[in-house]
Amino acid sequence: MMDTKGKPEYDNLYMPKKKPTKKEFRLKDAMLKKAEVLAEALPFMKQFAGETFVIKYGGSTMGDKSLARKFAADVVMLKQIGINPVVVHGGGPQIGKMLDRLKIKSSFISGLRVTDHEAVEIVEMVLSGTINKQLVSEINAAGGTAVGLSGKDGNLIEARKLRRTQRDPDSNIEKILDLGFVGEPTIINPDILVVFEESNIIPVIAPIGIGESGQTYNINADTAAGAIASALAARKLIMLTDVSGVLNKDGEIIGSLTVTAAQKLIKNGTVSGGMIPKIETCIDAVKRNTEAAHILDGRIPHVMLLEIFTEHGTGTMIVHG
Repeated sequence: MMDTKGKPEYDNLYMPKKKPTKKEFRLKDAMLKKAEVLAEALPFMKQFAGETFVIKYGGSTMGDKSLARKFAADVVMLKQIGINPVVVHGGGPQIGKMLDRLKIKSSFISGLRVTDHEAVEIVEMVLSGTINKQLVSEINAAGGTAVGLSGKDGNLIEARKLRRTQRDPDSNIEKILDLGFVGEPTIINPDILVVFEESNIIPVIAPIGIGESGQTYNINADTAAGAIASALAARKLIMLTDVSGVLNKDGEIIGSLTVTAAQKLIKNGTVSGGMIPKIETCIDAVKRNTEAAHILDGRIPHVMLLEIFTEHGTGTMIVHG
């Protein structure tokens, strides 16, 4: 039956609706959960708008295409909500594969790759060329505007030869180790990065440094990221790794640590092996202008967002005190 205006006329305007199906219940539940997540994230988005996050990207996540795409999408999201992400990447496994392919021998001392003149050319090619451009392409494909750099561009990372010593167990004499063209940052010139902060560009940095006489230095990506975070007075240094975070003696993740507490964990042996230099990098960054450093499991999809935009996070955060 139609009324005079052509609209349907109902005898009972208060007829009960049909009972929702299980599919509709699940859809509604999913929508409510998304709304809750957004409500929880919004205060953090406001808090961090305009701040700089330095993100060290490496580990097994770089070899997983699905995780790489998710990481790129997360970086683009950070930029879109007003955070300034600066990505510093590693590439040890890829460098090793290329050296093997070219039949160039490579060795390690104390976890650092000995890099001679021939090897450093390959290191630069892989880091500044292949890996850097792949990551730039992923971020651009996710809707961002990424630009690839190395520490040579704009003299971003000035470096010197890294010196390490090792005590001979027989003579108890310390010997200076020659690691070749392995370097450590001496000066970070962040002017080029500051320009990017005021644009929609996301810088992606290969950890290659330049020496006083123009030498090329291979720099540990963790070390480079920490130095850049300090130079930019970044709000956060985020280290994506292959571990869940800093663990206590019971194997449980420690959600938050002060610098002093982190140092104690190293001294008492709770933290050991490859985690020590990562924590030391975080401690150094926090002592020098970075507000907080985070060690996260990069194998978890969207782990950065979980850490940054939720109350309890998912990894370990290190703060000054």
